[in-house]
Formats: sequence, C-alpha cells, structure tokens
Amino acid sequence: MRSWSGALFFFLFFGGSELIFAQLKYSTPEGVEVGAVIGNVAKDLGLDVSTLASRRFRIVSAAHGALFEVNPNNGILYVHRDIDREQLCDRNIACLTDLKIVVENPLEVHYVTVEITDANDHAPSFAEEEKIIEIAELTAPGARFQLPGARDPDVGINSIQRYKLSQNDNFQLEIRDRDLSQSDEDKIPFLVLRKPLDREQNDKLLLIVTAVDGGKPPRSGTLNVSVTVLDSNDNRPSFSQEVYQVEMFENAPVGTIVTKVNARDPDEGNNGEIEYSMANTLAPKIYEIFGLESLTGEIKLKAALDFEESEIYKIDIVASDKGIPPLRGRCRVVVKIKDVNDNSPKIDVTSLSNTISEDSKPGTVISLISVTDKDSGVNGKIISHILNNAPFELKSSYKENIYSLVTKEHLDREKVSHYEILIQATDCGDPALSTVKTLSIQISDVNDNSPRFEKSELQFYLSENNAAGKSIFSVTATDIDMNDNAAISYNIVREGSKNDVTAFLNINSENGQISALKSFDFETLKTFQFQVVASDSGTPSLSSNVTVNVFILDQNDNAPVILYPVSSNGSAEGVEEIPRNVNAGHLVTKVRAYDADIGYNGWLLFSLQEVTDHSLFGLDRYTGQIRTLRSFTETDEAEHKLIILVKDNGNVSLSATATVIVKLVEPKEAFAASDVKSAAKDDEDNNVTFYLMITLGSVSVLFIISIIVLIAMQCSKSPDYTSKYLQETNYDGTLCHSIQYRSGDKRYMLVGPRMSIGSTIVPGSHANTLVLPDRRRTSEEVRLCLCPFGQYCVYFSWMCGFSYIYQRVMIFLSWV
Repeated sequence: MRSWSGALFFFLFFGGSELIFAQLKYSTPEGVEVGAVIGNVAKDLGLDVSTLASRRFRIVSAAHGALFEVNPNNGILYVHRDIDREQLCDRNIACLTDLKIVVENPLEVHYVTVEITDANDHAPSFAEEEKIIEIAELTAPGARFQLPGARDPDVGINSIQRYKLSQNDNFQLEIRDRDLSQSDEDKIPFLVLRKPLDREQNDKLLLIVTAVDGGKPPRSGTLNVSVTVLDSNDNRPSFSQEVYQVEMFENAPVGTIVTKVNARDPDEGNNGEIEYSMANTLAPKIYEIFGLESLTGEIKLKAALDFEESEIYKIDIVASDKGIPPLRGRCRVVVKIKDVNDNSPKIDVTSLSNTISEDSKPGTVISLISVTDKDSGVNGKIISHILNNAPFELKSSYKENIYSLVTKEHLDREKVSHYEILIQATDCGDPALSTVKTLSIQISDVNDNSPRFEKSELQFYLSENNAAGKSIFSVTATDIDMNDNAAISYNIVREGSKNDVTAFLNINSENGQISALKSFDFETLKTFQFQVVASDSGTPSLSSNVTVNVFILDQNDNAPVILYPVSSNGSAEGVEEIPRNVNAGHLVTKVRAYDADIGYNGWLLFSLQEVTDHSLFGLDRYTGQIRTLRSFTETDEAEHKLIILVKDNGNVSLSATATVIVKLVEPKEAFAASDVKSAAKDDEDNNVTFYLMITLGSVSVLFIISIIVLIAMQCSKSPDYTSKYLQETNYDGTLCHSIQYRSGDKRYMLVGPRMSIGSTIVPGSHANTLVLPDRRRTSEEVRLCLCPFGQYCVYFSWMCGFSYIYQRVMIFLSWV
C-alpha cells in the first residue's frame, strides 16, 4: 500500500520560522477503507515513539482537508475518510496530497506527500443518452460527423481506449487522436458515411456507439445515435484552424482573452450567419473557468487557473449556422498551463516477450526495461523495484537505469497461468515522484499430455448399402493441453494389404468424421476392424489410438432368384406334361427359389398370382410344390398356365415370378415322354447322384452325432435356455440363417426365417434378435438357431457349421 524512498535530512529555513527536517512520500490507491495504514511516519523519520505524545506529534495542514491522520501514540499515518482520486485531482496523471507534520520540543516540521493512484472505478459515460444527427440525403460517401466523446474520470489505461459502432450498412466509426495521447478527451469519434443515404427508403437510422476503457475487466458506456436524413444539403461552417494551441501562465488574471476562434460559411443569409458555443460534452470544470462570446468567438477567463488541478484544458468549440437544418463545424482549443513543476520518471519496455514457456529455467530474460527522467541531478536519480510478489526480479545491467526482467524460480502453468508484474520507478527529488508500469506475462503450455479417447475400443453398427462418400460415424479424442498442443488430428492405420478394408475408409483429420468411399454389402462383408490414431500438433507430437469394430447390418436388397423352372433363354418359364388320369394330390412340379439375404429378408413364400382354373391346382406356400386338387375331366382344357409369385418377408418385400405351363396328355403319351427324358438324363445324373449321396450321408452322420452330444449336454445342465422360446407349430423344416454380433456386455444373434408369419424387422432395432445370457466361459459362444427338425437348439458355435453345410446341401439337392 505504501512506498517510501527514504527520509532526506537537511536544515532549511522558510521565512525564518519553520525548520524542515525531512521529506517523506507514500503511495496508496483510491477507495481503500477508512483506517487503512499508509505508513509509520515516526519510524520512517527516526523519531522516538515514546515521546510522540509529549512532543505533540500532529498534522497541522493538509492540501485536501483531513484525508489522513496520524496516531500520536505510535506515529502511524492512516486514512481518515474516503478517498476519491477523481474528486481530488480530476484527470491529472499524478495525484499528490501534501501533509505538514509538526513535533515540538524541539520544533521540527516534516513534509509528507501521499500519492493517490487510480483504480478502474468508473465506467465511460456520455453526457447525453441520445445524439440526434441530421444528414442531407445527397451527402457524398466519406462525409464525417463528429460524435460527442465519452468521458471517464479514470486516467491512464483505465481511461477510454476505444470506440465501437453497432452493425449497419451506411456508416462506420473513425477515431481521431489529435494529440496522439492516451487521454480520452483526445479520442474524437466520427461517424463516417460510407454508402449514400436515400431518404425515400429510410429516413431515420438508429445506431449505438460504445466506449470501452482499458481496465480489467473493461467497462463501457453507450450512446444512442439517431440519424435523420433530410432533403437539403448546405455548407457547414469551417474554422481557420482545426486545433488552436494556446499557452498561458497559471497566474493569468480573470478576464484575460485566451484566444479568438474564427469560422467562415460560404452560404448567404441565415445559412451564413454563425454562432459560437462550447460543446455540451466537456468536463464541468471547463465551463466554470472559460467563457465564450457567441458572436465574436472570443474565449475569456472566468476563474483563476491552477496548474496543480490541471495542466491542460481542451475546449471543443461548435460553430453553427442558422440554416434549416443548421450545419455545424467544430474545432478544438488546447490551453496549456505553464508551470515549473518536476517530471515523473518514465518506464519504457524496449523489448518484451509477454509469453514464456512453463519449462523455462530460472534466469530466463523476459524483457528489457529502461527508466528515464527528464529532470537532472538528484531529481533524475531513479530507484526501481517490483512491487508485488511474483517469481520475477529486476537485474541491473552495465548501464544505469537499464534492467533485465528475469525469472527467479521455476514456473508452473497449471498453478498460475498469468502474472501482472508491477514495476515502480521513484526519483529522489523533493518531493519525490514515481511511476508504476504493469507488465502482463502469460505462461505458455508445453506438450506433456497426449490425446485420450473415452474408450480403448469402440463399436459401431452400419446398415449395408450405405451411401458412398457420406459420413458413417465419428470418433473423438480430448487433450488437456492448450492451443497447438491440444489441436488434434485423426488418421486411420492402414495395413496396405490387398483386402484391407481401410482402403475404402476416409477420415476427416480435423473432426474425426469417418466416411466410407464405397457401399458395404452384408452378404460379402459382415464385420471388420481398424484403428484410428489421434495426434496432437505439439513438438514433439504425442498420440494415442483406439480400436474401432464395425458390424454390418443386413437389409433386404436381394430379390428372390428362381432356380426352377428356367427355360433355355434364361427366363423363369417351364412346361410340365402330366397324364390326364392322375388323381388329386399328384405332384405336378416344384418351384425352387433362393434369396441371398438372411432372416426374414431371406424367408421365401410362394403364392399363385395367376391360374386358369383355381379348382385344379394348389401351391404349397412354404415348399413351392404344385399339386392337383382334383381329378381331371373331359371338359377341362388341355393346357393350363400358372404364374407363381415368390416374395421374401423384408420390410419392403422383393419378389420374382415363375411361369409354369401344364399340359394334359393321354397316359400313353405321358409315359413315352417320360421314358425319353429319363433315358437322356440317366447317364448325366448317375455320377452326380453318387457324389451327392456320399456328401449327404457324411453330413447326416455328423449332424446326428451333434444332436446326440447336444442331448447329453442338455441332460447334464439344469438351466434351460430353450424354455424361453416356443416352438412354432407350422414349421416345415426350412433352414435358417444366423449371425452373431456384440454390443457392450451383451451378445445378439439374428435368426430366421421361421419366426411368426407376417412379422417385420425394423432397421436398427433388435426385433429379430435374441439376447443370450453369458453364463458360460468367455471362450465359448452360445448361438440360437432353427434346426431342420423344427425345434430350437442351443449349442456351441462350432456346431452351427454343420447346420450351415447341411442347409446348403439340401438346397442344392432340392434344386437338382
């Protein structure tokens, strides 16, 4: 809260009556609590505390009233009432309060100076809530309209730093800094027309101008600007100078003419008559000190000047004509008050790195600091040090007043990622002046954390026939580092083999979106696995990977294929000749078909789509067998056409048709035709039948052995997995398809086709899936499938191989 440059002891006589022993200086921010300790004056002066009361230790005068008091018992200087820097010192950069402290026996007079530093306790504000601007519609783009500037009682970085304008199509905001200083009075906002106005389209525009200071956090104030578009376009008054510079001594008498401003208007009549006025956005103190003649433009002193209150006054003058609407011109009069006051030290950062890595070693140079003071001699001697507690220090160089700001210990970004370093430079003048500079240091991150996936293994389910080139799923990893060290890129590990599925996958390196370059076919590929690597952009780069398991889900994308009948030209047509004297129930032929899909999608049903006589022929819905329903009569036609529809049980059913022509012949002709066909095919079928019998016999033996093993296992175990599922009474022995997949800690298996007739399978659901409890060893898999004997069987996964082989052989035999 305080700083003390040391007491300078000397003997000076002022008027032969006061003896000054020492000069002290303290510093305190505004807004501190009443009673806050500024410093121990007695200790700093070297006085005996025990004699203070008897020597009547006290403050006899103060520049700003009783802001501070001393404790006569211990010599402590403390805050007596609330401190408002803006009320005390207005907008002066340095705010100093001088105290005269007296002790008696012997008489000593000591001067104490307390500097009050600024805090960002005021937000920028405009003098008025709304500014109305009238602009002629023919105004050319580029025209500038000065806006009232905002005022912030704070100084330095806490004053107004920038302005911003709400989004619009016609105007932009321009800030002109006349004196190139940091004062908010020097920042003049202008509204610049960038697009011509059209009153017929829009005669009024509402804009918002926001002034923002540089405090942390920043504060802001807004001004509503109402732009009215008019039809006329007159000339505005213009001053002979945009800025009038005037220098005056602070002892100039009241009534002195400061300067005279002059504006000209080329218009005639009322449009050329000019009246002068002060802008209504100036500080209230300016209206108290200066007066303006509205007709002549003369500026006169109305009150005495005081350099200690303000060393410069900036007066905005408005020249307005009497046109309708009136046009205005503006200029600024800068009045500099001359004094013999000393200069404060100035801190310049000649080389600054505001970011330092957390792994920097102690002694690392961050910036070079140079301190200068325009004064000379003792007043130019400067003492510099860091005020706050931070892991940094100032190291002096070979040249005076040149320092290096270096680290003095190891940094840890995870504990503190940002430092505000306060550097104070104090001269040795009387009274001493000081300056505080704030350096903002950001601690940068090092790449010490690798990307992490939520799980080490991911599972996704993808329906076949996906759109090629479209995204199918995505993976995401996180990195707790910052910036490039946390910027993650993704790529797929590719084996480069001929059958590598990853050749058809592409990954967006920025967001992990994975897209397939081709459409997958369940009948060709049911599952595949690949790895994704997530790498950050640090140096060196760190990475981690995740295993992705993809399961392809079947869709009804294959239509039934007619195996029989097939004509020589490839169409599903055939001719069957039967004797006219056959009885009811005679097998005419059997339509054979196959569907490459599984489950309900591959379960085929047969129906008669068209028949010449419904009373003659019947079709088995499940086997495709065509039989006679009654005996033929003499009145029945000799040729009948049957169109058989074969369709699967998918959600969107696919179908095929076969045409069978049944010809009725006399018994002798039928037998003769049969003999001719049999003789032609005997030689061809002998060898095939022999091998098929051997294959069928082998498979049947293996299947019977499997059934025996199954029965033995079921008898030895108490849990009955099949009791949950009812046998379907209408099952006719059609073979099933089955496929297993896993989701989380559950295993699923698609089974079919013998489920409830008419059931549908919703894609993405488990409507045709049985969930199996994992009650056996993890190395075993339990699969539920329909056996050809019309019952549900639970057995180990290697047994399903025999069922599959048996199914394929039976299909081939039925086709033959």
